[in-house]
Amino acid sequence: MTDTYYKPEDLKKFEDVADFGPELAEKFFEYYGAVFEEGALSVREKALIALAVSHTVQCPYCIDAYTTESLEKGASEEQMMEAVHVASAIRGGSSLVHGVQMMNKTKDLSM
Repeated sequence: MTDTYYKPEDLKKFEDVADFGPELAEKFFEYYGAVFEEGALSVREKALIALAVSHTVQCPYCIDAYTTESLEKGASEEQMMEAVHVASAIRGGSSLVHGVQMMNKTKDLSM
């Protein structure tokens, strides 16, 4: 089975979201472009951050886009995998730290 819900070719249609709301799309894409310009962080660093976040939010389109972008901006495979591991650690840690909420609630109910 080669069909998936996410179709890689749909990534090329991203700007088509403007068809149903051009004013807001224009503002978004202007902001989006500005965010990824060279600044205090290099474009390579921003691509690696975006790659890590893409994995955290589990967006296959973003993963494809920022894998490509990271490679094009000079990131190594090792740097990219390390960024994915950072995302995994944060995501796992954020789930685990919520265990404190469960512990607090358990203690409240046990009293």
